[in-house]
Amino acid sequence: MTMKRRSLLAMAATMLGLSATAVRAAPSVGQPAPAFSLTDTAGKTVQLADFRGRHVVLEWVNPGCPYVRKHYSSANMQGTQKDVTAQGVVWLAINSTENASTDYLAPAQMGRWMQGQQATATHTLMDEDGTVGKAYGARTTPHMYIVDPAGKLIYAGGIDSVPSSRVDDIKTAVNYVKQGVREALAGQPIRAATTRPYGCSIKYKT
Repeated sequence: MTMKRRSLLAMAATMLGLSATAVRAAPSVGQPAPAFSLTDTAGKTVQLADFRGRHVVLEWVNPGCPYVRKHYSSANMQGTQKDVTAQGVVWLAINSTENASTDYLAPAQMGRWMQGQQATATHTLMDEDGTVGKAYGARTTPHMYIVDPAGKLIYAGGIDSVPSSRVDDIKTAVNYVKQGVREALAGQPIRAATTRPYGCSIKYKT
């Protein structure tokens, strides 16, 4: 075997190893949710561990995405936030859009956008380098997760059952987040614990 061929094989093996590591890094339902510490739009440091003992919903958000606008312009996302936070659940909205993207909003802009939408997320967090989004395997905006009081991931997937950007489809869709929170708070297993997320691809830093 030539030196060049050995080098190519070694490089391929390294790439495969890195790929496998990346896949393993994204947790499945039933596994511990990755710990994180991010800054919110007001400059406060927020850690997932701050909410140990409570259910937590994670929402990946990008105001430039038509699918996100569907759920905010219709007040479906805000209604879901209000419904679950009224039951003592923490809601963390996370923006993993890199700052070189045309969709990027600086923290103050993102905060004003959420305020203008009358969102009731507990915190809106900035993840410009994409570390947290990639740790969770978040692919789309929106992409939703539920973490239980012990820090275990109990839901991962879409906001609802109809993958479209049409507002009219909301009324016929099953809201998986409301359903999952309701079941979890009742001490029941979540029936649809893993569903297909839909939306715009997250504009990660490359």
